[in-house]
Amino acid sequence: MKTLKRVLLGVLGFLLLALFVGFLVLQNIKTSALPDYNESLKLEGLREPVSLFRDEHAIPHIYAENEADLYRAVGFAMAQDRLWQMDLLRRVTQGRLSEILGKDQLETDLMMRAIRIQEKSEKMLATSSPEIITALEAYSDGINQYIRKYPLPPEFKVLQYKPEPWEPVHCINLIGYMSWDLSMGWGTEYFLHQLRGEVSDEKIAELIPDLKNHKTAIYPGFGNIEIEASETLLSATENLTELGAEIFNGSNNWAVAGKKSQTGMPLLANDMHLGLFAPGIWYQMHQVVEGKINVTGLVVPGQPFVICGHNDSIAWGMTNVMVDDLDFYAEKLNEDSTKYWFDGAWHDLRIKKEIIKTKEGEEFEEELKFTHRGPIVNRFKKEKETPLSIRWLGNEMSNEIRTVFRLNRANNWSDFRDAVSTFKSVSQNVVYADVKGNIGLQCSAGVPIRAGSGIQIYPGDSSKYDWQGLVPFEELPYEFNPERGYVSSANNKTVTDDYPYYISYWFATPSRIDRIREMLEAKEKLGIDDFKAMQSDWKSKTAEQMTTVFIESLKKQSGFNETEQAAFNKLKAWDYNLIRESQAASIFEILYRKSMENLVKDELSPELFEGMLGQKVLLENLMINLLAEGQSQWTDNVMTEQTESFDDIVALSFNETVEELTATLGNNVDDWSWGKIHSFTLVHPLGVVDILNKALKLNRGPFEVPGSFHTVCPYSYSYKNLYETVHGASHRHIFSMANWDDSETIIPTGTSGIPASNFYLDQTEQYLNNDYHPDLFSKQNVQNKARFKMQLKPE
Repeated sequence: MKTLKRVLLGVLGFLLLALFVGFLVLQNIKTSALPDYNESLKLEGLREPVSLFRDEHAIPHIYAENEADLYRAVGFAMAQDRLWQMDLLRRVTQGRLSEILGKDQLETDLMMRAIRIQEKSEKMLATSSPEIITALEAYSDGINQYIRKYPLPPEFKVLQYKPEPWEPVHCINLIGYMSWDLSMGWGTEYFLHQLRGEVSDEKIAELIPDLKNHKTAIYPGFGNIEIEASETLLSATENLTELGAEIFNGSNNWAVAGKKSQTGMPLLANDMHLGLFAPGIWYQMHQVVEGKINVTGLVVPGQPFVICGHNDSIAWGMTNVMVDDLDFYAEKLNEDSTKYWFDGAWHDLRIKKEIIKTKEGEEFEEELKFTHRGPIVNRFKKEKETPLSIRWLGNEMSNEIRTVFRLNRANNWSDFRDAVSTFKSVSQNVVYADVKGNIGLQCSAGVPIRAGSGIQIYPGDSSKYDWQGLVPFEELPYEFNPERGYVSSANNKTVTDDYPYYISYWFATPSRIDRIREMLEAKEKLGIDDFKAMQSDWKSKTAEQMTTVFIESLKKQSGFNETEQAAFNKLKAWDYNLIRESQAASIFEILYRKSMENLVKDELSPELFEGMLGQKVLLENLMINLLAEGQSQWTDNVMTEQTESFDDIVALSFNETVEELTATLGNNVDDWSWGKIHSFTLVHPLGVVDILNKALKLNRGPFEVPGSFHTVCPYSYSYKNLYETVHGASHRHIFSMANWDDSETIIPTGTSGIPASNFYLDQTEQYLNNDYHPDLFSKQNVQNKARFKMQLKPE
């Protein structure tokens, strides 16, 4: 017994020791890369010392004596906080995810190589000015010094690899990735190509936005300029055999002039709507070389310049134009698929061999083929019959890196417009305000000039449908100091119908812009608190319109049970605010979704119905067009003998809504609050692995949230993942031209990408509560509020 006891105690001791060692190893993985923000360090290549102040959120404020020192310090500071995220994004743009995540990423890698981001970046770098190249080289050197000398973030240890040296071209790649991520042509054109196999052209036409029903334009006064537009105008019913669309991408921006501002000087607001994940896409940073540059705002990890923000003279912010920036072409190939037929002759396809290495140690040799327009994409769309190529705006020559470099240094409207004139691949409506009292809004976009509708799959055997260049910058719409005293955009229709170029059909519906302008017009003068209220607004113009429609239909119904009557009463008493506590918000959102689903479900195969759930823009515009016309071919259920009306659709959808909410939250309608079913989780890329998530605390949430995709404060969800929020405001900024130190900001995550850091998601709670923190700017304010101070000294 004594021997057994000794053995058991020995085993227990061994287990405790193993647990202790495991704990130490885990702690080392979690915390070894945490930087000491108060530590003074030496950096090779510096000419003068650099001061790096960090505020209570560890946001870096970098003061240097020259620009090369500044950007070297920018690279070093960013690597301290976001190195693995930077490397991950770089690998996405290069098509090299398989090397660290495994061969399941092969198709993703091949697709990213097909769109040739780095090839475009190399061309852009080759034409960049010496001052930009010097900045990118210094920035890259700062990153590389960190890689060589300091502990790597935990993701590198978990995945067992080390980052390669950073190169200037990688900075430009990240802008190319943003262009692809915001592209408006890839997602749904092929879906509609499939859709035509099951429904008629006439029914497809009802899914296409009729822009006459989108009453609100961003630039209402910018119309019929003198341009020959013979084949560039869009017809909604033309060439309905193949059509195109894309999922919703959102952002808001607006500015008011001094006459509408409580300060007597302009105020500017911006919130760009992107994916909600951890670490977030934006890195907040302030960069200063006194007398030369003083700029603060949002930086994409992996490139050094402020994308949106303000300097000491101007402020700017962006929203997606929603340009139709990608076209599909049906190609004719020869028997061995080495040539394509074009303008009466066979032309060689460009064939490129790609070697993709994987984490498992395997290598795959794959083949990519290109016409003069772009890659053949059949394998990515799983198209087996018609060879399809694409032409994408991101491969057209532009110079976004020049734009952001120049924006950081712009002093006035003229400088601003010169800067944004080369911002083409990432098409944006850029709002502007300056310390002299001016406001403006400029459409900075690459708008292809093309024949035909722009929303069809074009025949590829002719040059007739090739792009004929881009709309000249001078002919893109803008506003400067309009009499109304404000400018605004929210991804809505760009211009009125008399503009001679086709920009897109796939604009956001007018719900957000109409609510923004309603609030801008509600008061004679607006202040920072008013702007905060606007950015946290959950009142929906879509709900205001559709709830009235639903109520009128439901009044015609009889025989409601107790739960249905209680739900109907909630809907009738609603003020259209989608707050967390609202039961009516839950009822409306599900009723709105089910009404759109029940319009189309009976006519689609299960596979295409599943695809349709991802096409929110098609479903919303079907509803808009139906209400405008008063009827639709989609309302009749083809599975029944009788002919159904829209009222029948609403009645069915309401019954299903009550059933769904009852099954989810019980039969007490007072328990049906929107926040209980509407939430988001900040998910780390490795957080899908449960053991890693638990060990490193990668993911955070779920968090109950208000709003929806049609509210100014957006928490957008996919119909495929009810009602898990996937997009929202990736930041909120309010800039005051009267006093830059009065400006305020927030992001949904934090400065650090290291999960063990106190600054990983330290802004999340404020973000959820629609709170802000000061956007420190003056040197005295920065120094007074500094929580950390680091000196980077020449070595």
